[in-house]
Parts: sequence; structure tokens; C-alpha cells
Amino acid sequence: MTLVSEYEPMTEERLAKIVALMRAIGVDTQLYEVKSSRHVLTKDIARTISAFSNGSGGYIICGISEKDGFTPLDDFDVKSVQDALVQTCAEALEPPVRPDVQVLPFEGKPVLVANIPEMRPSDKPCYVKASNKYQGSYIRTGDGDLRLSSYEVDRLLDEHRQPQYDACVAEGATIGDLNPDAIRGLLARERKVHARNFARLEDNEALLKLGVLARDARGVLRPTLAGLLALGDYPQQFYPRLCVAFACYPGTQKSDVSNAGQRLVDSATMVGPIPDVVQDAIAAIDRNTRTGAVVEGAFRREVPDYPTVALREAIVNALMHRDYSPQSLGTPVQIDLYQDRLEILNPGGLYGNVTTRSLGKTGISSTRNQHLANLLESTPFGDGSFVAENRGTGYRTIESELADALMPEPIPRDSIAFFSLTFQRRRVTQSELSMPIGDQVRQAITTILGQQSSVSTTELVHRTGRSRATVYKYIRQLLDEGILEPTEPARSTKQRYRLTRR
Repeated sequence: MTLVSEYEPMTEERLAKIVALMRAIGVDTQLYEVKSSRHVLTKDIARTISAFSNGSGGYIICGISEKDGFTPLDDFDVKSVQDALVQTCAEALEPPVRPDVQVLPFEGKPVLVANIPEMRPSDKPCYVKASNKYQGSYIRTGDGDLRLSSYEVDRLLDEHRQPQYDACVAEGATIGDLNPDAIRGLLARERKVHARNFARLEDNEALLKLGVLARDARGVLRPTLAGLLALGDYPQQFYPRLCVAFACYPGTQKSDVSNAGQRLVDSATMVGPIPDVVQDAIAAIDRNTRTGAVVEGAFRREVPDYPTVALREAIVNALMHRDYSPQSLGTPVQIDLYQDRLEILNPGGLYGNVTTRSLGKTGISSTRNQHLANLLESTPFGDGSFVAENRGTGYRTIESELADALMPEPIPRDSIAFFSLTFQRRRVTQSELSMPIGDQVRQAITTILGQQSSVSTTELVHRTGRSRATVYKYIRQLLDEGILEPTEPARSTKQRYRLTRR
């Protein structure tokens, strides 16, 4: 239970009583606001009701004094406060709020408990009438009621209709900005799977129907945003920040600094169409993580820190379902890799009827960018597969892949402005721990060099977690065995090592 208060926390004994009070009405964990409201409602009550309605709901408790250590009021006018609360919900907010109000005993005195339900997505934002949508809409935070930004209000309004941002014409782009090979692959797929609809159509007519092309105000055929993102040669020519920004940090926080003074171990910006961006992002993660070996009977199975299939699904989902409204065209998808976790963050929260509780559940799916999603279903990857299944199974695939790797479920975070998915780094298994240290270090060095062209001793110390002396000992062994070779003359301060070129 989260109890919001601007005063000192209540005693454990009284907190236990409040918890018992809430459980009496069948609630274990919810968000609460305690207000004394002795005879009249507090002036900020409408903002709190708006905040709960725009969030996940919550409870307002009146008749308890926070200043006096959360004790019940002796002269609480429960009838007047109840009538005022119901009237405020009905008349001061748009849309009107219908609370469930109860009078309950607490330490021998009556208190008023109002359950403020969450509004349906199609009814948000709930705002204070005295203001307007953009000035009177609130959301609940740990610090109280926070006014929604205009961007957040617009995202809530997007829930009232199907967004069409991905179908907009990419001004200035021409058909020549699309990749001919990607176009051929898309049309071949559509003419095979949907022969009745596309087999006899000319290419441009088929591309119009698929939403790859649209006519501008002058009737000229141009790529849509969805068409460029899925099939373009270089969409960033027209949308420079529709990319993926990757950063690898040396610690568990962005402010951490490595022993060598680095704030970033690696960083990159992935550009191009979505298929290329996804593959480049996975490659960046791979070169900054390890692959371990799990012993299963007489065989060894390589297990990466983060399963590749799960990463691919998560990155595709972030690019496919992100917000493409004009306000967010300057915001990239972010991938942040820390020592203990990986976070993927995209602008725009979950859309439609999907919530963090329903992610991965059968039959629950909603698509913000329907044109882009349909195109990615038929856009080929280089390996012969397609970018997205578009069947609402992506999150279940992520959970399944993590379970197979003996890793915990991903951690989703959702707000109006963004959605993030966090993967916990795979823990070293017992079979890896039982491997001799020398074998572990040697394997780590060769694995890292299988992912990048060269590496320094300092980088290996950071990546393996071993001491410099230990790492250098096994570098010398691998040099002597001819497995490694130096890239610089002996004793160079810029010395790096690579796999021997044969």
C-alpha cells in the first residue's frame, strides 16, 4: 500500500489499522490520499480525483488528521463532506466521475472512504472544468498530483480514435527513396499470401493499397512514414531522430564511472530501415555482453546474457508500437545496457486495451501503428524470416525465451509518455562456476574477440570481472599458443589484441 502524505509517516500500529480498514473493503494494494476535510472538502480535491481517474484509480480517505499522526477527527461532519465529494465528482470534472463512497468505522469514529475508479481510455483525460484539458488534467505520482503535459494529454486523446501518423506522406521523399529489393520482397510475400487482392495489381497500385505509398496534396505518389521506416534506404534523411540510440554504461547507473574514467563503455546510433536497425542494435548488445556455457549432460550449450530472440522481439515491438506523432519525431528509441540489466525505452505508453497486467495474455492485443505493423509482417529480414508476426505473440515469445534461459520475466513500465522493458542480466550458472578459472577467462577472451575485431587488457578486465594480472596471464598463454596476436609493437601504451589471422 502506498499512502501519500505531506506530513511525517504514521506509526506502525496506526498504519496497520489503516491497512486493516482498507482490507475490510477488499483492497490489499492501492494508492490512497488522506485528507482531513473536517467540515468542507480541501481545495485540491478535484485535482486528486482527476489524477486517480487518469491513472489506475485510487482511494480518498476523509476524516483523518495527518498533522495529529493519522488520528480520526472528533467533529468530522461525514454527511456534509460526503455530499460535497459526490457533487464535486459530478459537477467539477469532465467527464463526471462516479465514485463508490462508504462510511467506515476507524478507532471508534466514522471516516469516509471514496473509491475513485480509473476512467476508460476512450474517456480520458478527466480534467477539472474550471480549467481546460491542457491545464486541468492530472496524474498521480509519488509526490502528489502532477499536471499532465500537453504531449501526455494528446496521447490520451489518441485513444479516442485510431492514430494515422504512420500513414502520413513523408514530405520531400520520393519512390526512389525506397529500397527496390525490399519492395520486391514485400510484394512477393503479399502476392503469395493474399493473391486474390494483389496478384493482378501493378506495383504502385499494390503499394498504395498496402500503405507504402500515398498521394500528397498535389496528387504526387510519395512514400508514407510507414513505408519509409519499413522499406526505405535511409529514412533518417527525412526523420533524423527516428533511430535507435544505444549506450553501454560501466556500472548500474548512468552516473557511474569506470576505473579508467569512462562514463560510456560503448555507444552507437542505429540508422536505416527497421530491419537494419534491429540487427545493428542486437550486434551492439552482443559485443558488449558475454556468452556462457551451460553443461547439460555430456554437452555444453552456449547461453548469452540476453537471449537473441527475446531481444529481437523487444526491439521490434519498441519500433513498431512507439508513438510517431509530430511531437515525438525527434525522440529515438533508447537501449541502455548496464552491468546488471538492459532497458529498452520508447516514446508513447501502451495503446488501447493493453496494460502491463495483460501483456502476453491470449486475445489481448492492440496496435497503435496499424499500417506499419501490417508492413513489418511482410517485410523480410536477411535470414528469410519476417520482421514481425503481428499476432500479439511477441511478448509471450520474450517470456518464453527468458524462461528457457532460466532468467526472470522482463519488467515492464508504462506511463502516458513512454514504455520501457527491462531485462535482468543472466546470472552465472553452477556449471559455469564449476569451470576452472583459466578456462573461464580463456573462453571469455576468445568469445569477446569473436564479437569485435580487437580488445585491450583494460576492456578485458572490465568485461570478465577478473584482475589485470589474471587477464594478462591468460593473454600471454593465448599469445604463446598462437591464438592471439598483438596489434601494436611491444610495450605500446595503445596495445590491443586480436585473434590470429590465418
